[in-house]
Amino acid sequence: MLPTDASPLLISLATTCAATIATFFLGLIAARMMYDVRGGLRAWIDGILTLPLVLPPTVVGFFLLLIFGRRSFIGRALEHIGISIAFSWPATVIAATVIAFPLMYRTTLGAFEQVNPTLLEAARTLGANEWVVFWRVLLPLASPGVIAGTVLACARALGEFGATLMLAGNIPGRTQTMPIAIFSATEGGDMRAALVWVVLIVVVSLAIIRLLNIEKKNRIIVRTDAEPQRAGVSEQIPAWVHSVRDNNSALTLDVDLERRLENFTLRIALGARNESVGLLGPSGSGKSMTLRMIAGVSTPDRGRIVLNGRILFDKAAGFNLPAASRRIGVVFQDYALFPHLTVAENVGFSLARMPKDERRARIWKQLESIGIAELANRYPRQISGGQRQRVAIARCMAMEPDALLLDEPFAALDPHLRRRTEEQLRATLAGFSGPVVFVTHDMEEAFRFCSELQVLDSGCVIASGPKHELFERPRTVAAARLTGCKNIVTARRAENHCVEVGAWECRLKTLAEVPRVLTHIGFRSHQMVFQNPAATENTFPCWLLTTSEAPHEMTLYLRLHAEPLPGQSPHLQADVTKDVWRELSNQVQPWRITLDPARLLLLEG
Repeated sequence: MLPTDASPLLISLATTCAATIATFFLGLIAARMMYDVRGGLRAWIDGILTLPLVLPPTVVGFFLLLIFGRRSFIGRALEHIGISIAFSWPATVIAATVIAFPLMYRTTLGAFEQVNPTLLEAARTLGANEWVVFWRVLLPLASPGVIAGTVLACARALGEFGATLMLAGNIPGRTQTMPIAIFSATEGGDMRAALVWVVLIVVVSLAIIRLLNIEKKNRIIVRTDAEPQRAGVSEQIPAWVHSVRDNNSALTLDVDLERRLENFTLRIALGARNESVGLLGPSGSGKSMTLRMIAGVSTPDRGRIVLNGRILFDKAAGFNLPAASRRIGVVFQDYALFPHLTVAENVGFSLARMPKDERRARIWKQLESIGIAELANRYPRQISGGQRQRVAIARCMAMEPDALLLDEPFAALDPHLRRRTEEQLRATLAGFSGPVVFVTHDMEEAFRFCSELQVLDSGCVIASGPKHELFERPRTVAAARLTGCKNIVTARRAENHCVEVGAWECRLKTLAEVPRVLTHIGFRSHQMVFQNPAATENTFPCWLLTTSEAPHEMTLYLRLHAEPLPGQSPHLQADVTKDVWRELSNQVQPWRITLDPARLLLLEG
């Protein structure tokens, strides 16, 4: 006989809806809180929150009965105000919520952890507080996982049986859900009624699960409310001209920081005065961490940061201004554009508090000043690498920053695109008079964009000063290598103006007095002179071992003093133009090579 009472269906749907809503908010809050938890405590908290997923539902129901039962402390306290939880409809909601919660929590936490943390850091540097970061960046990017967790929790709540039976009992019309109705019908021998409820719960469950597989078509949505207006906007004046830089006071950035990293301690001190300071060094030397500390997304262990007289960080005073309040623009290495926002929405991210018309005008001004107005309604995935870089710069400039940090802005570009975007960035920086810190491992980039350089190696500043001085007179081996010197060998001081170089089997005269701390000598490969009849000092016969060809130059590997024997390695590397190479290749060896005493690099290890 078929069941005539539809109450199990209605109770199940009401319970599932209520439990899903409760699970959604509880799981979202728990996942967000756990997202920031680190250390050994995280595993314990995570284990407790996930426990209902692995325990038998009847065990979970038993614990719930201990908590909410009439003999429990909570149960007696609630009875005093006329509320009884056990064996009531709210008990079914509580049981379903507790059982479904781990699915929502774990799925949402996993979705949060898949979001690129650099995007959250970018939002903070653009002035967003933690609520805005969560609501506008983290939650939208994690939304597929959040939706999946909600659907799974809903399906789990619909099928809950054991915990519900323990806490709510089997009261027809009050707590009898479909799973319990199946149990009762089976126990009473009414297999037809049980089969009807089984089919019904399977259909509803499949309908819920089907929500996970709904395909979303990727399409461009032209959002007319995000498109800036042209009217009344000057196309000649860059958007950042009207910032705090309009006063004539010097804009300064003073940094003195220390932070313990995994393999070394980073110690950095730099000062920028309305100029570009380059941090040059190999990967892993602490360059990007320096920018992160200045921006406020990482905390130093010691030190002080002062920007235009404002203290941003002072460990001794216990003061650390949040990244959202520092007014420092950051162009990240991967640009960190928000993938769920259009170009216009990215540029206007920091302008949310501005009146709508003014915000549109500011966005449009930025887009036009940097030549990307036609991209306003596209998404980052639909534009090229060079265009993404320009969007990242426009986004920084829209907030009118007091300082600008550039973290290897050309690293992701091919050589041709790099040259084009370099010109665009140079034009952009020409209108920005605040301090700029430019991080790179490319010496040519550093030379082109920066007036002052600091060379980092394993967290220490090994050389600093004006770029011309640093390239012409590096004091250390590491600084010479990072500035492109390819011929560096050990040497020892022989006289005040003479060094002995064992590797090259010669003595070399120097123009500068040889320091007593000298350990190495260097000579740049493009500064060697061949076949100079007027040269006498530091001139030696040389033979060619091998060559390496580039589009516009040749690299020659040379041996000094005697014709090389098989298996011998070169003494020197020389980079010459194709014209010089054609002339040399027609001359009989040995050639004569001169190492100008004025260009010798006197180095300490």
